[in-house]
Amino acid sequence: MNEELVLVVPRGSVLGQLGWHGMLERDAGPYLDVIAHSGEFRQRGEMERDPSFKQVIPYLVLRDGASYFLMRRTRAGADARLHDRWSIGIGGHLNPGDGDLLGGLVREWKEELEASFVPEFRLVGLLNDDSTDVGSVHLGVVFTADATGRPVTVRETDKLVGSFAAPAGVRAVYDDLETWSQLVFDLLDGRASGAPDAPPAEAGGTKSG
Repeated sequence: MNEELVLVVPRGSVLGQLGWHGMLERDAGPYLDVIAHSGEFRQRGEMERDPSFKQVIPYLVLRDGASYFLMRRTRAGADARLHDRWSIGIGGHLNPGDGDLLGGLVREWKEELEASFVPEFRLVGLLNDDSTDVGSVHLGVVFTADATGRPVTVRETDKLVGSFAAPAGVRAVYDDLETWSQLVFDLLDGRASGAPDAPPAEAGGTKSG
């Protein structure tokens, strides 16, 4: 893992000098331009300890109508911090062979889930949470997709269990949701608005290219 090359962007280019917290739903396009122009691949081990960079994570919330694909991490996973935590997000780091955000998202879809289809992905916005050590070095680019009644199951059943749940089912485990999932669910469920303190992308830094 330490030598894995992952896409990162300078913190200031997407957060500005003051930073922002939560889901940024409005005007996300210019931020994606910044990621495309300022992103570079660096070793993951180095970046996990360097909050001056943000590792870019495409993060998918899968729906089936009003329901959410809700997952629980088992105790078989390598990271004890995530044991028994719930999530509505599927995602991972971007590697050189992915091409772009959607390429990385398709790869994660195929690695994480068993399904006979690849859905249409819809951009929701950006997600930032510096309240944890893990969050301080990651930036989410959030997408949604709809299974439209087609079956989906988790691939690594020893590490993860999952099925579609109504919003009430997600609310029932809300306190045990991973922080990113809480922030995204709050927005999609109408419990919170997007990040009001986020500056325009141009305020975060100079774009190159």
